[in-house]
Amino acid sequence: MSLWAIIPVKPLRRGKTRLAGVLSEDEREILNLSLLGHTLMILRQVPEIQQILVVSSDTAVLALAREQGARTVMEDGHPGLNTALHRATMVAQVYAAQGVLILPSDLPLLTKQDVEEIIQTPEPSPLVVIAPDRRNEGTNALFVKPTGLIDYQFGDNSFSKHVSQAKKFNINLRIINSPTLRLDLDFPEDLELLQQYQTQQVNL
Repeated sequence: MSLWAIIPVKPLRRGKTRLAGVLSEDEREILNLSLLGHTLMILRQVPEIQQILVVSSDTAVLALAREQGARTVMEDGHPGLNTALHRATMVAQVYAAQGVLILPSDLPLLTKQDVEEIIQTPEPSPLVVIAPDRRNEGTNALFVKPTGLIDYQFGDNSFSKHVSQAKKFNINLRIINSPTLRLDLDFPEDLELLQQYQTQQVNL
């Protein structure tokens, strides 16, 4: 079964603007690069993921992705996240991808086991697997098999919207509440939680 992972990435200097109060522009750029590198490294450890596709309008992001063996799609104009993901999914479909994992690049605690839990599912197709953020508002991972089952609803309250889409079309639905998947870095308090987690790990 051919599975693809699609990673949408904002321009490095425009990402994580809500952290501007605690991180400089240079620090946010370094953070974004580090997070993307971590995500690519984890995905490369999962043999079931046959292709990784990075979508961005930032040439530096695309260059890093290609260095790490990923395919890339240049995001032209200002299509919006969901439109960009739809276009990327169409690329995956051209190459006969049977399932796609949409994975944002800002999950600092993402593990190989998280990815395996999402994609190695006992439920039959059609299937949607969703991992919400710690507020149960956003979507931190979305697995769709086969591709094109639902419309992407990333943005405000995307978790509930994706759940509603799956239920509307009577698609098998699984929700994963993994502690390492639930933390994304959007607000200063998210950084604090990450630091607390890292301190706990050091002290174990």
